[in-house]
Amino acid sequence: MQTRTLGQHKVGAIGLGLMTFDQTGTQPRQQLIDTVSAALDAGVTLFDTADAYGPGDEKGAGAQGENERLIASILDELGARDRVVLATKGGHVRTEGGGWDTDSSAAHLREAVDASLQRLGVEQIALWQHHRPDPKVPYDEVIGTLKEIADSGKVAHVGLSNADPQQIRDAHAVLGDALASVQNQFSPKFRSSRPEIDVCEELGLAFLPWSPLGGLSDAKELADKHPAFAEIAQERGVSAQQVALAWELAQSPVVIPIPGAKRPSSITDSAAAAEIELTADELARLDAS
Repeated sequence: MQTRTLGQHKVGAIGLGLMTFDQTGTQPRQQLIDTVSAALDAGVTLFDTADAYGPGDEKGAGAQGENERLIASILDELGARDRVVLATKGGHVRTEGGGWDTDSSAAHLREAVDASLQRLGVEQIALWQHHRPDPKVPYDEVIGTLKEIADSGKVAHVGLSNADPQQIRDAHAVLGDALASVQNQFSPKFRSSRPEIDVCEELGLAFLPWSPLGGLSDAKELADKHPAFAEIAQERGVSAQQVALAWELAQSPVVIPIPGAKRPSSITDSAAAAEIELTADELARLDAS
């Protein structure tokens, strides 16, 4: 697989998003192990999760940190720790009733880093990302906390998620080389993050599109909703999902899509997109679709 730069790391051009990675009834542990193994075999080396990801009960309890514990245990079982860059996020919290909230207070973000270190079983987190802006905390205060976290040595690099161009620039001005990435939504359906990609390219930051196929339902309907992707896929004898990921990779050399996958076949299909080189004519058709 092609490689791209994420801070001090070289990673595969396609990563694996672990938001829906859980061992509930339809996704037994062995299936998860097989999916991670398939990802590794396909050259996927960036694994992205968050302390807010994971299954919870009807009150939302028990979810915080579950996916971190799960992926750490699977990597240990496979003896694959040294083969991956393991990224996580903090600042997004689960609430009773299965809802979501933000907490970017300095105290919470410091506690979140320490808790993720323990759950992941590492001495330093390769990439720790601020999950999303918190309307209760001014962003410049958040940046100051991120600087403190970066200087602590508990994380190798800091990332932002759901940040706008000015927030990225402000954070880079304070964090410098400690800032490695931005993770925003980007897909055939959601293209308004183009300005953030441009800023990342200018500043030398990796851009990690979340939901690069539009989410689980849209990924399945990609061919119907975006005919140009289906047409080019048919012409090339590949999946429309592969064409979508190849199109995203062609946006900029800093783009590293992180599609989710519950089955080995899904991540194998996604990883193969890194070997597709779309022509200028194909890109124009996709851009116009």
